[in-house]
Amino acid sequence: MTEVSMAKDAVPAAGEPLVVLDNVNKHFGALHVLQDIDLTIARGEVVVVIGPSGSGKSTLCRAINRLEPIDSGRITLDGKPLPAEGRELAKLRADVGMVFQSFNLFAHKTVLQNVTLGQVKVRKKDKAAAETSARALLDRVGVGNQADKYPAQLSGGQQQRVAIARALAMEPKVMLFDEPTSALDPEMINEVLEVMQQLARDGMTMVVVTHEMGFARSAANRVVFMADGQIVEETTPDQFFTNPRSDRAKDFLSKILHH
Repeated sequence: MTEVSMAKDAVPAAGEPLVVLDNVNKHFGALHVLQDIDLTIARGEVVVVIGPSGSGKSTLCRAINRLEPIDSGRITLDGKPLPAEGRELAKLRADVGMVFQSFNLFAHKTVLQNVTLGQVKVRKKDKAAAETSARALLDRVGVGNQADKYPAQLSGGQQQRVAIARALAMEPKVMLFDEPTSALDPEMINEVLEVMQQLARDGMTMVVVTHEMGFARSAANRVVFMADGQIVEETTPDQFFTNPRSDRAKDFLSKILHH
């Protein structure tokens, strides 16, 4: 039980561990993209993962919902190891909502159908109940009036908010965001970040890989800084941005904050 008690010391404010990565390793050929990663995410915590390109941030995110299988170590969600395949894996992916850089919406289905489909197919919800829930979520992310349109008729920011609603519709235990704003035009970035800020305030457990330092500062409980496949430091946003401990982090911040 040591990792549990340790995690509680590290994040006293949050609840019990929800996602635990224990000595996780991943290679792509000769490239060691995740090196002995230990990370505990508590229920209700918002963890923002930042670092230079190629540091392993996206791979870390994708390992948590098993889009990337790991080579060694273990990952548990709510105390259970991640399932390998089949029906259990589909259930895991429903428990772990994921929002990508590209919106990945079904082009031939309306916004409403995009948000109801998983509820009916995976969660076995009644269609009418799924639609009611979908409409409420679309309202929540500010695109309720777009329900009958197709994704191509929406702006990038609207599509990404639909993607967030679709993930939320599965009532996930944790939400993963892999650079959710990096494909958006600048004026659309804030409308997506605002939805994410609200989710954070509502107590959703979130792991967010992003280049948006303002979001990291204001919404994160903890910043995890990665470089070369390793977690170099993890601390509060305030501590990280005002007084980073490692040279790698100082170098990274000097490059991005002084432009």
